[in-house]
Amino acid sequence: MTGSPSTAAEGTASRPAPLLSVASAASRPVPGEDVEAAHAKARRRRSLLDDLTAVQFMLPLLAVYIVIVLIPFLQSVVFSLTDYDGYDFANAGFVGLANYRTIFSDPTLLAGLGFTLLYTVATTALVTVIALPLAVTLNRKFFGRNFARSLFFFFSVPSMAVLGLVWQYIFSPLQTGAVNTLLSRFGIEPVPWLSDPNLARLCVIVIAVWAQVGWHATLYLAYLQAIPADLYEQAAVDGAGRGQQFVHITLPQMVPAMGVSIFMLLTGGLKVYDLPYTLTNGGPGAATTTVTQSIIVTGIGSGRYGVGSALGVVFFLCCVILVVAQQIVTTQIERRLS
Repeated sequence: MTGSPSTAAEGTASRPAPLLSVASAASRPVPGEDVEAAHAKARRRRSLLDDLTAVQFMLPLLAVYIVIVLIPFLQSVVFSLTDYDGYDFANAGFVGLANYRTIFSDPTLLAGLGFTLLYTVATTALVTVIALPLAVTLNRKFFGRNFARSLFFFFSVPSMAVLGLVWQYIFSPLQTGAVNTLLSRFGIEPVPWLSDPNLARLCVIVIAVWAQVGWHATLYLAYLQAIPADLYEQAAVDGAGRGQQFVHITLPQMVPAMGVSIFMLLTGGLKVYDLPYTLTNGGPGAATTTVTQSIIVTGIGSGRYGVGSALGVVFFLCCVILVVAQQIVTTQIERRLS
């Protein structure tokens, strides 16, 4: 006797589904996962296109850098190992490290390296110590604030070469110098500002600091104006004085600006040439001679391209060490304050 249709349907419904069908259903992607995977793929494609675009924009600059910086540096390394005189490299002989030994045995070249490092460290420290408080002062409201900002920035506008010529007249060791003329009216003997080695070094450093403070104060001022005023208001409500606000609010916020400023001061100080040359011509003796001037005089003036190139290579390594050390210190300070 055949069962009823309802009984057959119930038996079919109660029969378990094959395992293959269950596995296929489980492995079938969910529509939402398809959309997310498509979005992720599109994001990766956009990121790749952005990277390729950035590389395309960087390639011309990289090519210029290779031609102007990298290739000449490699040539200097090769020249430093030879007795090349600047005329016929084919006849230049290989001398090994003899040029480097000459550098560290020549008192004039060592004096140039020493003064350059002294100038760099002194100007960087003094400009930073003076420019930051000056920027804080110029950021406050007082009568004539805009005029004061323009005045301090104006000193940074003329080139160092022009400033060197002007200050050479002012600090002239003769009685015709402006400062000595003023001192003579008070019965004071002329001071050898530019003919005494120590005074000449001091004059170069002081003039450089005076010329750069305004620019770096303007840089700090731009960062100061970006600090939210709510931070100072909240600190004042909590009872913090100006000194505490400077230490706990201003100084941490100014670390990036200090990093930029110190980097520019270091690189500018290491390659300085125009101010000492126009002010003292590197004298008296070699008291204010810089590495750049030594390279020009030794390599081009004396025809000792090998020694000049060796000095350039040594100086380049000193620059790399100083700049890398500055970047590491700045990064560590930012991490501790963040």
